[in-house]
Amino acid sequence: MTTDDLGFDFRHAAPWFPHEQDAPYVLVRVSDDHAKAWSTVLGVTVRRCYVSDMVLKDRTTATGATEEEIIAARLPDPGATMAGDFGEILAYFYQAAKESPRNVVGPKKWRLKQDRTKPAPHSDVVQFVLPSWPEATEDDLVLCAEVKTKSTNGGSTPITSAIEDCTKDRTSRLARTLIWLRERALLEPLGDIQLAHLDRFINATEYPTAQKRFRAVAVICASLVEEELIDAPTLTSPDYTVVVIAVPDLRNIYSSIFESARKSTPSVTTTAVLPEVGSL
Repeated sequence: MTTDDLGFDFRHAAPWFPHEQDAPYVLVRVSDDHAKAWSTVLGVTVRRCYVSDMVLKDRTTATGATEEEIIAARLPDPGATMAGDFGEILAYFYQAAKESPRNVVGPKKWRLKQDRTKPAPHSDVVQFVLPSWPEATEDDLVLCAEVKTKSTNGGSTPITSAIEDCTKDRTSRLARTLIWLRERALLEPLGDIQLAHLDRFINATEYPTAQKRFRAVAVICASLVEEELIDAPTLTSPDYTVVVIAVPDLRNIYSSIFESARKSTPSVTTTAVLPEVGSL
């Protein structure tokens, strides 16, 4: 099984992320064809990152508001937060695709925002690989990514900043994030994530030793990536992996995806339109 509560089969995403190199950092160059297809393929899925079909229908019934109004109340406005959210969502897809065919589950932290105009708190992307669940084993893995996005020319340094904040994840922030997620799970559903999943990693000494994998991810417009690669590491770190994902025409690509997400109401469509595995 390779889907989660987004209704997306992550095997379809694997061809989107070819590694041009693996050391001392990973470099991924997304093709023009794949990036242009995302507005069609990912509109429903990105909207579900913020609000599930079930919640959308329930809130429509309870409030009398339209599905479009409720979606608009969850999605970020154009600008830095939208760009950052898209980078995090892309990292979520990247990590799940790279673990395929093993199933990856994770909280959709974008659903847990207190303010849609600001980033979600704590570690950016957290996912779990639990190949023998409900049995805990030494093959269990928690994936944690710190993500920085750069879609337009400016003074930000996404690679350096992602590496710096990845250090925070490794030293303390991941642990705090897991506890925060458990507190949220006590009060509201977290999709596929169960309390038992979180307890397996929070109370680590009560289970077989699990693995942790940290990534510093920089999602950068392809037209800017060569200049930004000056900041890329020259040595491979034993503690984390730096991943640079170059996306052509990044600002227009994510803008078109979010525009599709705004229109992706369950009354219009209930499933994402997916290509065959390995196509495009």
